[in-house]
Formats: sequence, structure tokens, C-alpha cells
Amino acid sequence: MGMPTKGETRKRELAIAAFAAFATYFCMYAFRKPFTAATYDDEVLFGAGLKSTLVISQLAGYMISKFIGIKVVSELNRKYRALAILSLIGLAELALVGFAILPNHLKVLMMFLNGLPLGMIFGFVLSYLEGRQQTEALTAVLCASFIISSGVVKSVGQWLVQDIGVSDFSMPAITGAIFLLPLLVSVWLLEKTPPPGINDVRLRSERKEMKSVDRWRFFNAYRPGLLLLLFVYILLTILRTVRDDFGVELWRDMGVSSRPAVFAQSEIIVAALVTILSATAIFFRNNLDALRAVFVLMCLAFLVTIGSASLQSAGVIGPFGFMIMCGVGLYIPYVAFHTTIFERIVSSSKLPGNLAFLMYLADSIGYLGYALVLAFNDTLRNQPEVLPLFRSTLMIFSVISIACLIVAAFYFHRVLSKETKSSRSPSPSHPL
Repeated sequence: MGMPTKGETRKRELAIAAFAAFATYFCMYAFRKPFTAATYDDEVLFGAGLKSTLVISQLAGYMISKFIGIKVVSELNRKYRALAILSLIGLAELALVGFAILPNHLKVLMMFLNGLPLGMIFGFVLSYLEGRQQTEALTAVLCASFIISSGVVKSVGQWLVQDIGVSDFSMPAITGAIFLLPLLVSVWLLEKTPPPGINDVRLRSERKEMKSVDRWRFFNAYRPGLLLLLFVYILLTILRTVRDDFGVELWRDMGVSSRPAVFAQSEIIVAALVTILSATAIFFRNNLDALRAVFVLMCLAFLVTIGSASLQSAGVIGPFGFMIMCGVGLYIPYVAFHTTIFERIVSSSKLPGNLAFLMYLADSIGYLGYALVLAFNDTLRNQPEVLPLFRSTLMIFSVISIACLIVAAFYFHRVLSKETKSSRSPSPSHPL
């Protein structure tokens, strides 16, 4: 056998990078989500169920981390990424140890400190993959990690509690410890990812650190379209995170008892379908064609979400079918933001930018929206019956999102088409 060609070597390196990114973020979820596998029955704190209070506390830290990440992740020198990932996850695990041993009112503080470092991990991992011809495929694999991992780590958590006899409060730290060694290996592999090549830069633009002035210039240039997309992302974040954080309660409301395997089974199917569909964007070399196709796909996905709520309410589909349908309908547009929408906007723009900035801008306000919903919604705080609220919200938010996406699609087509045709630098803003 002869020596591998340069192209074959490059493909192998990118395949390893995709696997390493998937594994790194998969392991991160073992430090973030296992506590949601417990229901903490009969535990009340500050007049609300302990679980919802813990969810809000961790979310507050995670949300603040996203706001911090707008600056830190977009500006950090890339040679420090691996160290940053490992340091942040180490701090999160220490917080889980505190969660296991401290009294309830301090457990809330520990969950806040657990979420605070974890919100920046995605941006550091994503920075290894952006700006390439294969970015959609690579980031689709990365995004599959947070679809699958949430179900898997909750299954591990329930296994520890139900079969091993670990307490609800010790379970999150033990789950994280199980994933420490795989995390170290995956970060080591991720660090070997080669930088984008010459053709990648030509087709997708060079990705650099963004200072404050660069971030403001980019946002102001596309403000109307970005505001529409950010609003859709807020709605998506609320729906996706309710489905994730209160999955146990949704299954319960549909008459399914908590079984460790049920979380992983449904999410593996969702992840497989979403990853395949999201990765197809790599076949569009033209950035505007890719944007148009993905806007259509996102609208169709929201129609699937509407259908899932209607069919479940009518008794046409069962719990498993409903969780898969609404999961696919929500995760296709959610993943599209991570893989294609922001990536192709940056690639089409004549302004310097990077994917991490737009993703952290979206994530920060998305989680802020979810935090406000949790803080002011009695159903989620006290968890009597989550399913009816979730089902009706699915339908309303999906209709609104479709309308916003249609307007945004026309806006970006008009603005970015002009930039593509022009050899001059674009003006700092574009009127509607």
C-alpha cells in the first residue's frame, strides 16, 4: 500500500476533529445535566420545588457565562483553548462536589457555580471547526453531542441512583468523575485539529479574534435580520431547554415511568436524523444558496413541531413518537443556527467576523429568555403538569418563528446579494 495522499490525510484529520469535538462536548454534559435526572421529590426551597430552584440557579450561572463568552470566547488567543476547556470543566466538577456535601440552601449556590464556567465550553470547541468547507458537517456532529449526551448522562445518573444506590445529591459529581478520563483524551485529540486551508479561507473567509469595535460593526451592519434571528433563537432555546430539563416530567405526564434507557433511546434517534439533515448544507458551495435552503428546512421543521403537538393532543401518536417528532422539529432549526445560518452569514459578509461571536450573542439572550420563563412561570417552578403548557407553547412559538424566518430570509438575501456582487467594502449598516 502506498502512502496516503494529502487529501486523504486531511480527511482523516477532519474526521478525528469531528469525533474529538463530539466527545469533548459530550463529556461536558456529564458535568452539567445529570442533576436533572433526579426529581428531588418532596424537597422544597424558597417556596418552590427544589429541582426547579436548582435548574434556575444553574441556568443563571450558565446564562452569565454566555454573556461573558461574547467577549472572552471571541477574543481569546486560540493557543489557550485546550487549557481553558479543562480548567473550566474542573471548576464545574468542584462545584458538584460541593453540591453533594453542603446543605440545600448552599446547594443552590453550587449549581450556580457549576453553570458559570460551563457556558463557554461550546465556543472554544466550535472555534476548532469553523471557517471550513466542511464546517456544517463538522458542527452537525458536534451538535449531535448535546442532543444525545443529555439523554445519556441522565440515563447514567438514573442508573447510579436506581441500581447502584447513589443519593440524588452525590450522583452529579460521580457522573462527572466517570467522564473525566474520556474528556482528557478528547481534548488532546481536539488540539491536533489542523487550521483551515487556503481554499477554506477563500470560500468561507478567514476567522480572527474579534475586538469590541469589530463586534459592534458586524452587528450594526445586519441589525434588522439578526434581531429577527435572535428572537427565533430565544423561542427555540425556551422550547428546547424545557423539553430537556423537564424531560422526566414530560414522560411522566404521558404515563411513562422513568426508565434510565428511555432518555437515551429517543435522543439517539433525534440526533441521527438532525445530524444527517444538518450536514447536507456542505453540498451548497454558494453561501446564499445554502442560506435559502436552510431557511426553508427550518420552516418545515417548525411545521413538524406543530404537527407533533396536534397529533399528541388528539391521541394519534404516543409518548415516544411525540418526543421524537418535537425533538426533530426543534433541533433542526436550533442546530441550523450552530452549523449553517451564522456560519454562512459570516462567510458571505465582507466584514471580519467569527462564528463564536454570533453564537454567544444568541445563546446569552436565549438563556436569558428561558431564565425569565422559569422565574415567572408557576407550572415549571412547581411542576404539577408540564405537558399541556409545553404542547400549547410549541404551537404558538412555532407559528411566530416561521413568520420571523420568512422575513429574515428575504432580508439576508437582499443585503448579502448586494455585498456578493460588490467589490467594495460594505457600509456599516443596511436599511430595511
